[in-house]
Amino acid sequence: MRAAVLQEYKKPLVIQEVEVDEPGPREILVRTMAAGVCHSDLHIAEGDAPWPVPVVLGHEAAGVVEKVGSLVTRVKPGDHVVVCVTPFCGQCEKCLTGHMNLCQSPLTRRGPEDPPRLRRNGQPMGQFAGIGAFAEQMLVHENAAVAIPEDIPFEVAALVSCGVLTGVGAVFNRAKVHPGSTVAVFGVGGVGTAVIQGAYIAGARRIIAVDIVPGKLEMAKRFGATDVVNASEVDPVEAILQLTGEGVDYSFAVVGSAKVYRQCVDCLAPLGTATVIGLIPPGERLELNPRQILWERAIQGCIMGSNRFPVDIPRYLELYRQGRLKLDEMVSRKAGLEQVNESFEWMRKGEVIRTVLTFA
Repeated sequence: MRAAVLQEYKKPLVIQEVEVDEPGPREILVRTMAAGVCHSDLHIAEGDAPWPVPVVLGHEAAGVVEKVGSLVTRVKPGDHVVVCVTPFCGQCEKCLTGHMNLCQSPLTRRGPEDPPRLRRNGQPMGQFAGIGAFAEQMLVHENAAVAIPEDIPFEVAALVSCGVLTGVGAVFNRAKVHPGSTVAVFGVGGVGTAVIQGAYIAGARRIIAVDIVPGKLEMAKRFGATDVVNASEVDPVEAILQLTGEGVDYSFAVVGSAKVYRQCVDCLAPLGTATVIGLIPPGERLELNPRQILWERAIQGCIMGSNRFPVDIPRYLELYRQGRLKLDEMVSRKAGLEQVNESFEWMRKGEVIRTVLTFA
């Protein structure tokens, strides 16, 4: 199969022929139909988050099941599926207490004694996040996928795999935004747009979008933002305090920056909660004013929208069907696998919410 391979950090991905193994007993082989280009892929490509190379990047995807292992029960060949980077074992403490997004069980991965899922010229090839979606096929554990209705477009379904799952899930599952509350969202890319939509669906009365790209701020209004703040022109904390009086009830740091984390706390009203999603670069440290926290403010992390993806993904797709979750509008551009490096550049320039690579 053809795949986009990262051979060296800070270098363009290379389209190569990669061998994919047969499914193990609880694995499925999926024909990739659409893969979103997520900022996490760019972080790996630029070396901001370490991952062994060479590796097939990509993790936000949807496709069609081609083959299944002998013990697979969750899906069958021909099923349309969305994959997810948080496979679950269903047996560990995290799974059994409802935190399946935190499952770290080795049962969903191949062991060191097993053959690799991917190879090139007989040598093992890495598979980012256990998915490797920038490829014509994905070999994953059955608990890393969920079947979806066949009438959902693949490019829309791919978005729910990560960006929408993370953003909307952060609102519903982690922050639990209340109707009538106030919200600030720092960073209006794919995940930030999903946070805004989640807050809108949850009934927030005021949603303040913060970014440094004017075009993104204008777009945020289409997804439910009631106010926008250009952080390159004004102090976003001061602007939010002016808009709200004492601050917001909920804030979300989608941008991975200690400075943004601090701003998310500083813009909170008493009893407010800051939820951090973006990954801080290595070496950065967060300093907080103790007086801020004493007024019963809270800061919390959120991984992949604190998801229960076999339940959450079908629910979010139903919201899309009802017209309440705008997913078509989040697809800024469609491209082929050969344009993966251009897709990274569009992301760097802030020109897109999401680029989706299509394989039809």
